[in-house]
Amino acid sequence: MFLTVKKRIIVLSLVCVLAVGLVVGVVALPAEETVGRGKTVVIDAGHGGEDGGVVGSSTGIKESDVNLAVAKKLRDVLVEGGYNVVMTRTTDTALHGSALGSKKLADMRKRKEIILEAQPDLVVSIHQNYYPSDYVKGVQVFYAPNGKSYDEAAVMQKILNRQLGGSRVEAKGDYYIVQCTPYPSVLVECGFLSNPEEEALLVTSEYQQRVAYALYSGINFILGSPIIA
Repeated sequence: MFLTVKKRIIVLSLVCVLAVGLVVGVVALPAEETVGRGKTVVIDAGHGGEDGGVVGSSTGIKESDVNLAVAKKLRDVLVEGGYNVVMTRTTDTALHGSALGSKKLADMRKRKEIILEAQPDLVVSIHQNYYPSDYVKGVQVFYAPNGKSYDEAAVMQKILNRQLGGSRVEAKGDYYIVQCTPYPSVLVECGFLSNPEEEALLVTSEYQQRVAYALYSGINFILGSPIIA
């Protein structure tokens, strides 16, 4: 569903608040643990099982493992903040079950089923990127080709750029997960496993936690609690 005029104004106002905060360098911490009360977030850890996604160029780590590690850390932070959290997967398994046809399609349809059942306020799909040239880096946020969730993606991109470094701009992405339901959905490529610098960070628990907190900040802004964790 597209944003109503009222909600669009709220989201754009939050972007302005964020911009002011960045200029003056203010970083606020949650005043209480109930900022997300009544809000539901679906965290989708991309890939899983035999579908490991891309592979780190230096360490050989599977994207699916990094995705799940970040997703679990984000879940813990969101739960602490009072959110209701639904995970599409919590182990290194695919979601296709015993499908006889396309396992990838069955996996994605299961993710859609989970999202529809959860009826979330926001879906965040977590991935890692890869590019043939190893100098390319930076976090990237995608929204649906038809423009759905553009505002959510714009807010998330700005906050992630601020907290993780980078200057990328939110972009349209022809991904099933951001199009398959009417709920606001963004896909976040947390970094490039083809870039030695980012790969070295993404494999560490400390940086994964930093990414999780940055995502949490973005979710708070998007859902109406402008708090930078």
